Amino acid sequence: MPRKFLKRFMPDHRVLQQHPYLQKISRRLIEPKLWHLNRKSVAGATALGLFIAFMPILGQMIIAATLAILFRVNLPISISAVWISNPLTMVPIYFYAYEVGAWVLQKPIGHHGFSLSWEWLRNEFLLIWQPLLLGSLIYGTIAAILGVILVRMLWRLVVIRRWLQRRHKR
Repeated sequence: MPRKFLKRFMPDHRVLQQHPYLQKISRRLIEPKLWHLNRKSVAGATALGLFIAFMPILGQMIIAATLAILFRVNLPISISAVWISNPLTMVPIYFYAYEVGAWVLQKPIGHHGFSLSWEWLRNEFLLIWQPLLLGSLIYGTIAAILGVILVRMLWRLVVIRRWLQRRHKR
């Protein structure tokens, strides 16, 4: 697939291995499967990153990196897929995840005002955490499955297109 295209944006793993903050885990960063660009590794990394992106947790990039190392999928792709959930998209993602979770749990959708305070966290979050988590799991699973399908289809289409171009040139 677009291996050459993706390699332009990939960091060099040798430079990351020598980074002072990454010295403790540098042994794990040289694992070839974390940097390999093939259909299986990129599809798995996309699925992992998209699933984590829909979870209402802190440190999504660190969790995605840890799981990418654990599952031996492409590290940079899994970290970059997490950025589907960013400051601009977080509110709609979690709002609709809450609505879907409330619908599945058959709970009434309440109008919970948000304020960044401990009082709101103690009172309101306890009312919405179950529907929010369930909706996030549903959306994360759907996004991961669609991500795998999309990456595999695009990869296959590009390979077929290049094969036909080479065949046509002969």
